[in-house]
Amino acid sequence: MHEITFNTVQDFNDYNGFDTLHPLVGVARFDKPRKVEDTIFHYGIYALFLKENKGCQLSYGRTPYDFDEMTVTSFAPGQTIHAKPVPNAESPKWTAIVFHPDLLNRTQLGRNISRYEFFDYTSNEALHLSVPEIDIFRGVLNMINQELQHSIDKHSRELIVSNIELLLNYCLRFYDRQFITREEINHATVKKFVAMLDHYMANQAHQQGLPTVAYFADKCCYSPKYFGELVKTETGRTAKDFINDRLLRTAQQLLSDDTLSIAQVSHQLGFEYPQHFVRFFKTKTGKTPSEYRKTA
Repeated sequence: MHEITFNTVQDFNDYNGFDTLHPLVGVARFDKPRKVEDTIFHYGIYALFLKENKGCQLSYGRTPYDFDEMTVTSFAPGQTIHAKPVPNAESPKWTAIVFHPDLLNRTQLGRNISRYEFFDYTSNEALHLSVPEIDIFRGVLNMINQELQHSIDKHSRELIVSNIELLLNYCLRFYDRQFITREEINHATVKKFVAMLDHYMANQAHQQGLPTVAYFADKCCYSPKYFGELVKTETGRTAKDFINDRLLRTAQQLLSDDTLSIAQVSHQLGFEYPQHFVRFFKTKTGKTPSEYRKTA
């Protein structure tokens, strides 16, 4: 197995045989014959790939990306990607934009980069583009590439960064569309989530602690952020709010049993300390558990 590190745009270009037109950003298309080898890629830069074919199998951690033709995968500094060859697959073809975090210093995009949560999607969900979306994606890349062909001047950085921001904003829109068009999958996932959450509250919380978004996301084979967006699209509420609602409802049911102490209810729900349960309950209802019992 090989290990490759991309700490700079130059590293990326050298590995793929591209010329470097700008030290902090690059746009290029790869369509050369290449034998895909079992390789670990360490990213110190941002990268978005428009995949034109299924030339390899990607995974982030232990979760595979489910991508095929004309899909976008995105990676951020600090991420490690494992690429494996696919038997009898043709050589990979893709267009990519890569940019160094330093490009975003003291820019609006740099301050807002965390809103583009798809960089953190570690699930089997890549971004699948429609034909019109592909045209938009390529069109913005072309504008960035044209600017890179231009001699660097005082306007270069601002224009490049603004177009990268435009591209990322389109990706946000495309992901929103993908959540909506996959409504049937979303519905089945949320139904599974609700069933697992009810089972967890009844049988596991007292041993394993409070339920978390990460736990159920993993059980559904999604990243926490993607899972959260999926649940919010389907229900209008975040996964965290959904869990807290179920937690509160269960707490109210348990408090109706006068044979259980507040400490026993807290333990049954998965709270580490009773005072944490009291704080949670009062935040949600305006009353302490004891006060609730007196008025219930």
